[in-house]
Amino acid sequence: MMRRFQVYGTVQGVGFRPFVYRTAADLGLDGWVANVNGHVEGEVAGPPRAIDEFAARLRTAAPVLARVRRVQLAEGVRQSAYRPGFHVRHSVPAPADGGVREVPPDAAICDACLRELRDPRDRRHRYPFVNCTDCGPRATIIEDLPYDRVRTTMNRFPLCADCAAEYADPADRRFHAEPIACPVCGPELAWEDLRGEAALRAAVTCVAGGGIVALKGLGGYQLVCDAGESAAVAELRRRKRRPTKPFAVMVRDLGAAARLARIGATERGVLTSPERPVVLLARMPWHGPDPLAPEVHPGLRRIGLFLPTTGLHHLLLDGLNRPLVVTSGNLGNEPITIDDEEARRVLTGVADGFLTHDRPIRSRYDDSVVQCTGRTRITVRRARGLAPAPLPLPVDEPVAGAGAQLKHTFTLAADGRAHLGPHTGDLADLAAHEAFLTSYDRLKRLTGIEPVALAHDLHPGYLSTQWAKAQQVRRVPVQHHHAHVAACAAEHGVRGRFLGIAYDGLGLGDDGTLWGGEILVADLSSYRRVGRFATAPLPGGDAAVRHPSRAALGRLFGGETLGSPHPYPWLTRSFTDRLDPAEVNIVRAMVARDVNCPRASSAGRLFDTVAALLGLADRVSYEGEAAVLLEAAAGDEHAVPLAHRVVRAQGLWVYDPTPTLADLLERLADGEPVPRLAAAFHVTLGLATADLVARAVAEGAPHTVCLGGGCFVNRRLLTEVKRRLHAQGLRVLVGGQVPVGDGGISYGQAAVAAALLAKER
Repeated sequence: MMRRFQVYGTVQGVGFRPFVYRTAADLGLDGWVANVNGHVEGEVAGPPRAIDEFAARLRTAAPVLARVRRVQLAEGVRQSAYRPGFHVRHSVPAPADGGVREVPPDAAICDACLRELRDPRDRRHRYPFVNCTDCGPRATIIEDLPYDRVRTTMNRFPLCADCAAEYADPADRRFHAEPIACPVCGPELAWEDLRGEAALRAAVTCVAGGGIVALKGLGGYQLVCDAGESAAVAELRRRKRRPTKPFAVMVRDLGAAARLARIGATERGVLTSPERPVVLLARMPWHGPDPLAPEVHPGLRRIGLFLPTTGLHHLLLDGLNRPLVVTSGNLGNEPITIDDEEARRVLTGVADGFLTHDRPIRSRYDDSVVQCTGRTRITVRRARGLAPAPLPLPVDEPVAGAGAQLKHTFTLAADGRAHLGPHTGDLADLAAHEAFLTSYDRLKRLTGIEPVALAHDLHPGYLSTQWAKAQQVRRVPVQHHHAHVAACAAEHGVRGRFLGIAYDGLGLGDDGTLWGGEILVADLSSYRRVGRFATAPLPGGDAAVRHPSRAALGRLFGGETLGSPHPYPWLTRSFTDRLDPAEVNIVRAMVARDVNCPRASSAGRLFDTVAALLGLADRVSYEGEAAVLLEAAAGDEHAVPLAHRVVRAQGLWVYDPTPTLADLLERLADGEPVPRLAAAFHVTLGLATADLVARAVAEGAPHTVCLGGGCFVNRRLLTEVKRRLHAQGLRVLVGGQVPVGDGGISYGQAAVAAALLAKER
């Protein structure tokens, strides 16, 4: 009996052909297997029962990095010259219309390779680029598909006799491992004129002496320094132009991580996964000298920790035996640097030395960021290790999402799958915009997806919107907050109506005003606004985002009254007295005359207001900083809620924060501690949200609730909202694999575009 088989999913670059070979050999079957375009196919001959078992194992026993979506078997015809045994054939390039291809993400070094790295008897002892079919670079080195060494940046490294033997040996775990390398034939470290071990020692000496090293990692250059050395971290902040945003810290192993932060079972699994993201964790109480400099995460109770991703990271940590700041090799909001010459140009003056190598990086992938709330995992940034692995999406015709402006990603979708591109950064930066265009063209070519429709944000000022409008393809405008909640719904397979809660900074509403605290009744193709936050002016527009004190003054001087006078005047003196009087008078006049004061219903700006009123942040250096500081101040503090009010206005249920802020100011004047008031605000926002939702449900809104928007990265807010909505008997969903903030907008846009196209059919 003969059968032809085809296997679809993430089945290239994950050791799938060697797995098929071993499975067939174990069952005594003849045949062959090959990479074809973006899938695996072949023929198998033997007893019917053995072939049935073969097909079952393809579905259930695939390699750890593989994701099998579909296995197809069809009748095969035995050829007279059929070779006995089972064979791995050369890959077969397919025509341009050969279907959607899946690009495997990079995977962190596996335990077997790590043992070899540390074994003096092994020929790869201390070789930084050790890898096998279960680990190593994938998306960052692929030049084309089907996935073979010749179509990766490893094509410039001919295999030595030993590596060639491993590559050809079915019993070896490096059988057809395309990035296979060793000290004889593979990439080599460099530090100025030094090579190999000497280069590594120079980097270790530099960091140990308080210096900053630019290290060429998997998806781009990284900046590394001693996380316990205040002077080094402070200097890195100055040179990188990153005044306060927290740095990620890499530690040797799980034990070292547990000494710095509280790690639950869910966090442990994420930290040690092949994706190796940065995981946001609560700091452990520390008695005595803190091993981390306060400049690492100033004013915060949480820290981003991750474990080594490559052999090079392990060797560096082994040589230093201390936690390291490991952050993106860039300046400010620019994209991570991948080109060697560009790195020298951009990072000279930031780094004291360069630890590089001669394996080119073809696609940039920054580090992914994840956090966990109980058993709930939330992706903050989807990048190395996660992107561009496909996610499910109900899409028939190929579509794309252009994304937002901040925390930018794009999405390409077809054949029931969505491919989120890597995190780009903030598109206001020219280099980030160019990185987006390069990444989009590359992933479009690799996946073979040619969109028939391109979804984009409503905001005409977004560079992603301007780019989308210039493309010669059908364009689908998608409201920002509909995209947020649609992303959550699509990830969880919600096909019908749902209640969406979108809390974020700012997004253009379909009425031309700025939204950000929204309750929507929606499905993937449409939405209806049923609730919102009361609006307030943003004096100076973007200036109010950078200066939370301005957002607070705008709320105090001109917040939407909703039929009641502001009870603020006698309460505001303690706040305004600590500000520049000239600034206060200017803002007062701007609000009174409505000069450059766009109104917004933004939850994010309300967080900024409260942070400013409590003296936590008058100005910020990155978007969302004030809210982060407010969450940090709240901690796990128990608190009595502040007053809140939900009213009916213009056909919508509206949360009026006037009583909330008045109560906050009164309790602050009475001497209530700032942490307790910060906690009280989070509790109150949870209550106000539950109130808005209860009124919408009473009017017939669905019982499935989808949460979206960057405010839900706030663990305290997410916990408060989920707890109260669950108490109402509602099903509450939040993004897990898709970023909950603006990094998930493009996926939501693609989901909306796909649903609209499906309705037209």
